[in-house]
Amino acid sequence: MKLVRFQTEAKEKIGLINDDIVQEISLSFLDALNSDDLSNFAEKSYKLNQIQIKPPTYPSKIICVGLNYQDHAQELNMEIPEEPVIFMKPPTSVIGHLDNIIYPSSSIQVDYEVELAVIISKKAKNIKKTDFNEFIGGYTILNDVTARDLQSKDIQWTRAKSFDTFCPIGPCIETDLDPNNLKISLKLNGKLKQKSNTRNMIFSIGKLLEFISNIMTLNPGDIIATGTPPGVGPMNRGDVVQANIEDIGVLENNIK
Repeated sequence: MKLVRFQTEAKEKIGLINDDIVQEISLSFLDALNSDDLSNFAEKSYKLNQIQIKPPTYPSKIICVGLNYQDHAQELNMEIPEEPVIFMKPPTSVIGHLDNIIYPSSSIQVDYEVELAVIISKKAKNIKKTDFNEFIGGYTILNDVTARDLQSKDIQWTRAKSFDTFCPIGPCIETDLDPNNLKISLKLNGKLKQKSNTRNMIFSIGKLLEFISNIMTLNPGDIIATGTPPGVGPMNRGDVVQANIEDIGVLENNIK
């Protein structure tokens, strides 16, 4: 199921998306995320051109993983890390599908990074990697926008990763998905820039969830961004970026 948060008639609602039709459901976001069957909660239907897609979740935190693709490590000529390297983006950086990424005046290089994002469905602390599926409500697409010049300048990455609009997510949450073998790619102005497969991840989803939940409590709606494949590069004002993950869809944003 493709779960979507949308706005119509000045109200935010939850629905299921199928091609160009969105079926409103009479459940809260978290109830929908933890439900196996939403057919009994269907209400009014809308066409996509009648609604505004919103970020599929409003997380309390976004935990990101650096260098988690074998082919990206090879591209950078870097050693494979022994354990995940993590950092965080603030919830104020979140925007949705078709929203604008704002190029900050303090940066001269803003890069794209397509990533598979995990959506937490229930409180998770000190879990085992074999139990990870119990705590995941689904998956979405995330663009880990980065002010690369500031990242190189600073000792740590907080400033480079945290500008408002630097975390586009969406357009939906796919609740029924095997994350271990998905095509992942990104186009900039229609030209292919990133292309890989999630089977090239260094650390599995289960390992990441075990590692992170042993550091911090994960709350429902929180996001784990699982790293980017090779081919990251700069965007400019006026560009259109499209992040694509198999069986989820396309996350599109303009750079302003």
